[in-house]
Amino acid sequence: MDQFAEIRPYNDAEVPAVLERLLDDREFLAAICRLKFKGLASWLGLPLRALVRRALRSELAGVTDVQGFQLVIERYMSQMIEDSTAGFSVSGLDRLDPARPYLFMSNHRDITLDPAFTNYALYHNGFDTVRIAIGDNLLTKPYVSDLMRLNKSFIVKRSARGPREVFKAYRELSGYIRHSIQVDRAPIWIAQREGRAKDGLDRTEPAIIKMLAMSQDRKNESFGDFIAAMNIVPVSISYELDPCDGLKAAELAQLANSGSYEKAEHEDVASIAAGISGNKGLVHVAFGEPLGAGFDDPDQVAAEMDRQVIGNYRLHATNDYAWRALHAGAPPLQLGELPGSCSESAFQQRMQAIPAAQRDFALAIYANAITSRQQLLENGGDNALAV
Repeated sequence: MDQFAEIRPYNDAEVPAVLERLLDDREFLAAICRLKFKGLASWLGLPLRALVRRALRSELAGVTDVQGFQLVIERYMSQMIEDSTAGFSVSGLDRLDPARPYLFMSNHRDITLDPAFTNYALYHNGFDTVRIAIGDNLLTKPYVSDLMRLNKSFIVKRSARGPREVFKAYRELSGYIRHSIQVDRAPIWIAQREGRAKDGLDRTEPAIIKMLAMSQDRKNESFGDFIAAMNIVPVSISYELDPCDGLKAAELAQLANSGSYEKAEHEDVASIAAGISGNKGLVHVAFGEPLGAGFDDPDQVAAEMDRQVIGNYRLHATNDYAWRALHAGAPPLQLGELPGSCSESAFQQRMQAIPAAQRDFALAIYANAITSRQQLLENGGDNALAV
């Protein structure tokens, strides 16, 4: 019996049929046409779909399993890094064992790129790729679900309603994550919070730890032993430039002014596209140290997650530009030489392009990384593994 069939990624035996389904999906082919041919897609729909279908069939020829599909994705990922970043770097993997299945829990700034960059770093350093937690709110079309599940994504049922259904969904999710780590010995990626940290404040939600602990064997296992058995590794992903900074600032400004914000239709899709295609500057992925057994409750785990995520976060020059813009006249920070590909004048022009009423929110997205580091040091986190 396949107890996790509703939420798990596709397995190797399912790949050929899913690929055929995608190649016959008009909406999927139309979406590719709009992405590649833009305006032409509206009046050359049928011939362009046929052209895209042939090209995809050729590219996917010989793909019969998940690894083969991920190798196709890797080529696109490499091209995206070449086209839209000023450099990609990794640290901390030398402290980890490629043969051990970890639960990588990272900060969350971009819907799809956070796990994608984590995966890219792991793959190119001899580690297995991860199974990725993704909310069902993003799976608005059958072809989107197919693509995600082909790429080792498993489904988080955020659409569950009512206490009983929510409890059931989270218990199933917790069980699947533990099954992946301890039975399948497959690594996992999950965000430290539900939804992106749009304000640039990376904080772990204890509710995520509580969800994980729903699979704890309370009769035979202490909470600390459970945490150690899950092999949790904090991950910090830092972007020199956030392609969605303007979109996030607009949302934050509306929330501050009206107390609410309602997403437009397909807004998440637009954010995904902006994140992939937009200039990200330098990108760094820092892997922390696995959490041990010395924890009594989810709040303690969340605190250690925050210590490592914030302490390992690689600051860029843009963080300093933004902090100084928001704190004019304050004493200069002793940050040393920060890496950067974006000049201060170019960053100022970027901020000037954002409406004045939203500009401070955009600056805070960058400046809050420094604010978090300062708070960590003030709270006794001077042993953070700063990268």
